[in-house]
Amino acid sequence: MTEPSILASWTRALCKQINALGLDSIALCQAAGLDPQLMDDPDARYPVSTSTRLWHLAVAASGNPALGLRVSRFVSPTTFHALGYALVASASLREVFERIVRYHPVVSDALTLEFKRVDDRYEFRFNAPPDGPVPAFEALDAFAAIYVRTCRNRLGRSYAPLAVHLQRPAPQDPQPWQEVFRAPLYFDAAENLLEFACADFDSHLDDSNPQLAEHNETVLNRTLEQLQPLTWERRVRSVIEAQLPEGEPTAERVAQALHLSLRSLQRHLADEGCRFDLLLNQCRQNLALQHMRDPRSSLSEIAYLLGFADTSSFSRAFKRWTGMTPSQYRDGMGS
Repeated sequence: MTEPSILASWTRALCKQINALGLDSIALCQAAGLDPQLMDDPDARYPVSTSTRLWHLAVAASGNPALGLRVSRFVSPTTFHALGYALVASASLREVFERIVRYHPVVSDALTLEFKRVDDRYEFRFNAPPDGPVPAFEALDAFAAIYVRTCRNRLGRSYAPLAVHLQRPAPQDPQPWQEVFRAPLYFDAAENLLEFACADFDSHLDDSNPQLAEHNETVLNRTLEQLQPLTWERRVRSVIEAQLPEGEPTAERVAQALHLSLRSLQRHLADEGCRFDLLLNQCRQNLALQHMRDPRSSLSEIAYLLGFADTSSFSRAFKRWTGMTPSQYRDGMGS
């Protein structure tokens, strides 16, 4: 089983905090077994066990058990790349946290996240899976502080959650945690959980930008896909997308491109619970919606790119997928 990992750029925020305390972050990184140069590579990742070692060394060197709370000051949208920008552009805090849950594996697969409404509040959980390594308590403090800071960036500095539950043992001096969260605090909790008022999370944010959010979601979906194991479904989708401009791909042509017999292709897909005709339809539908969002793409171009014989065949398929004709769909986008 592959060890969970975390974006190297996230560790840069911890290193900035270490340097701000007058300590040598490069020496601590090397002692932990991290290559500091990877922090400048937007795609690089560190194993969680190694980044946890860095947290332990940083806390020991600084003598500050509240170190994680201070790290959030060095986190900006660029720390988490496309996810950061998608969050900034979200229309409400509910949407922000739904995106955090959906795309968190892009940042780290060391935690399992859950966001749901319970009566008059939203509950947001972030916990290590039972069979996974437990991140440093200070790293979890940092995540909790970042989530609350995200709310304050959108709703104002005085914003506070309804309650903060942390699995970490109660610190000797809880004052730093009280100053950061300004909410009822529960240490030694069964899980890491933040509680928020529904009214705060459902209200519309004035500085949202749906187009920017959507653009960054496209990048995030591609990254998420690259992090997934290479299944036969993904391989087939990739070949279908490459062959569509040459006309509607047949299962035989796709099997040939993958150096398989038709029966082997069908068996591999069946093992993964999917069928060729459904994949072809899904690929066309997803690509159609992408192309339709670009006003520079004409219907005849889109029909060609999706392997349809003519525009009317594409229009009929599009109405089947969306309940609208392509022109109705585009008119709706402009409204």
